[in-house]
Amino acid sequence: MKRFFLSLTACVFAAAAALQAAEPARTAPIAQPAADSDDSIRMHHLQQIEVVATRATSQTPVAFADLGREAIARNSYGTDLPSALAFTPSLIATNETGIGIGGTSIRLRGTDATRLNVTINGVSMNNPDSHSMYWYDTPDLVSSVGSVQIQRGAGVSTNGTGAFGGAVSMTTEAVGTEFGGEASLSYGSYNTQKQAVSLSSGLLGGSWVLDARLTHIASDGYIDRGATDLKSYLLQAGYCRGNTMLKLVSFGGQAKTGLTYNGATKDEMRLNGRRYNSSGMFTTDDAHSHRVWNSEEYEWQQVGYYDDQTDNYLQINNQLILNQRIDDRWELNATAFYTYGYGYYKQYKDDAKLFQYLFPNDVAFTPEGEKIRKDLIREKIMRNHLGGLQTAAHYASQRLDLSFGGSWSRYTCPHWGELDWVQGLDEELYRSKRWYDNDVRKDDANLFVRANWQAAKGLRLFADLQYRYVHYKAWGSNDNYLNDETGMQPIDVDKRYGFFNPRAGLHWQIAQRHALYASFAVAQKEPTRSDFTDRYLFAADDSYPDSEKLYDYELGYAYTAPRLSLGINFYWMDYRDQLVPTGRVNDSSNALNVNVPKSYRRGIELSAAWRVADWFTASANATFSQNKIEDYVDELYDSPTYGQNLGDMRIAFSPEAMGALTLDFHHRGFEAVFQTQWVGDQYLTNNENKAQQLDSYCVTHLNLGYAFRTKAAKQVRLGLTIYNLFDARYESNGYGYSYMYKGERYDMAYYFPQAPIHVLGNVTVRF
Repeated sequence: MKRFFLSLTACVFAAAAALQAAEPARTAPIAQPAADSDDSIRMHHLQQIEVVATRATSQTPVAFADLGREAIARNSYGTDLPSALAFTPSLIATNETGIGIGGTSIRLRGTDATRLNVTINGVSMNNPDSHSMYWYDTPDLVSSVGSVQIQRGAGVSTNGTGAFGGAVSMTTEAVGTEFGGEASLSYGSYNTQKQAVSLSSGLLGGSWVLDARLTHIASDGYIDRGATDLKSYLLQAGYCRGNTMLKLVSFGGQAKTGLTYNGATKDEMRLNGRRYNSSGMFTTDDAHSHRVWNSEEYEWQQVGYYDDQTDNYLQINNQLILNQRIDDRWELNATAFYTYGYGYYKQYKDDAKLFQYLFPNDVAFTPEGEKIRKDLIREKIMRNHLGGLQTAAHYASQRLDLSFGGSWSRYTCPHWGELDWVQGLDEELYRSKRWYDNDVRKDDANLFVRANWQAAKGLRLFADLQYRYVHYKAWGSNDNYLNDETGMQPIDVDKRYGFFNPRAGLHWQIAQRHALYASFAVAQKEPTRSDFTDRYLFAADDSYPDSEKLYDYELGYAYTAPRLSLGINFYWMDYRDQLVPTGRVNDSSNALNVNVPKSYRRGIELSAAWRVADWFTASANATFSQNKIEDYVDELYDSPTYGQNLGDMRIAFSPEAMGALTLDFHHRGFEAVFQTQWVGDQYLTNNENKAQQLDSYCVTHLNLGYAFRTKAAKQVRLGLTIYNLFDARYESNGYGYSYMYKGERYDMAYYFPQAPIHVLGNVTVRF
């Protein structure tokens, strides 16, 4: 505790000199021809209605950062959207392939993707089953996004799974009123490439607008066999008449990525190279095989690799949006949405036991009763449908902003497994076989009302009430073989949840440039699919995991001047029954979680921005925190300390300190953006085991661009991004687990190494 408050004191004194991550607005280097001003303003205002329900404003007592189109665009030439978010306060972007494409994810205040609510145009993008946002399932989303707001903490009421560490609210880029388009080509290290073309019709018949984009992104990846092939599209059709706008948005695409989720141990990276990937590996005596060190077997092996060890996914997102301005004070938004997804893993399994794939005894066992093992190729398949409706009404006057509305959605998703090939067996024995088969249905509904009232001059009071209802059902058989008596693991989940999530706070404009805010929020969240289905691996009974509850306290101060802004935010996130990693993983290397009675995250976030000159802006942020499980009990069976209270332990993947710096130079058409981020050490499990630690790292990128115009084009931009400028050798993510064998403890730790210095060049032509 003493150390924590000493850190807070040091941070307060550092705040005056700190620099903020928020980028001040500035004039674009190339002037753009203006569309008809009345049409542009009217369409802009109407399109803003659809995000009012999920966005905070400068007078909302919520910690947040806004990212505009300009900052997003400089990261849109080949990497996934998390790369654009990485330098905002308290946020870490991770990647399995090592170059920011493919298996990317984010953590905010130490919380993982399953606890971060992600919306686009107010519609939840989190998978209702796993609660995660899989960025590569919507390829090149970064090129379609017009603005992003990252809320830290419980935030404001939102649709979909609860915001347990924060929320990311996105909008698709606004439809334009002027004819134009863009063509972009990128190429860089590891055969990374992107081809994109977009076109906007401008106003047709005074009311219609059509926008379209097609993109292809591909890369060999830094990690061996971590190739990515992404195809995506966006279509927006808008009709605007008077105070009414109807918009159809359809976006999505097809993704094929090499499976890279195994990671590598430090010994494997040292002996086999940092690009080593064991996924799809099998032992062989073939003359073209490779000799590698296998940490699981603790021996050198001659191996080959299955060349189609891939994740394949198709996702189509459709939204029909109605924005209606009723009068000067009332606005209405209604959105109907439907998402279709179909995907499968394709995996090679070396020396698999046939009885675990439900083959009959005469195939799975020898006449002497010995288990028969064969190499095989399997597919894990899912097909999902998500549909629903959400509405919100907004009232705004000089002293009162009022929003209320609700949403309902239904999600269905069958999961099943098929075998593509089994060594030495006739196809008739397995082609029509499903070795597991289960189904899911989830209904999710919420109602909310939110008010922001000016109670006195400079003082605004905020209240936000949400009720959320969830009914989750899963049934059938899972992909885990339990025993001869049971066979495949049965699934029988039928849970209903009713969550009341209140929020309250105040915003006090002390003086023209000084403001204070404070808030308190309650957030609750149901367990994920894997929290239910993988529980058999560590639970001694058939009980369900409990839902989680968060009490979030926030206190902040902001100073805003024309050239300088400073911010400081204190937070205390007090959890009940938080689901945290046990130190074990399932067969897809995903962490197994268990409820802990009490835990917390508390810290201080500093941010500032200084516009030193018209051509130079410096900005930075820093976070110092404590993230603890109170009275942590050892869950490792047969451990000498099994069942013992080990005291307070740091929560996995929660650095105690991190920070980022951005230096933005721009003059006429030239810009140079220097960005660096430092992240403190993290533990992979919750028992503060040095053998399962993710070391601190510092990574720096340099983005160079020059834009000019020609007679034939509105703008031509030449860009070059140098990633990991100082060639750091680091890992941004990993996982770990421990086990006991013959009285000895074995601590396993696997890491995802990131690429050394590499580059990506780009040419973009706007017409």
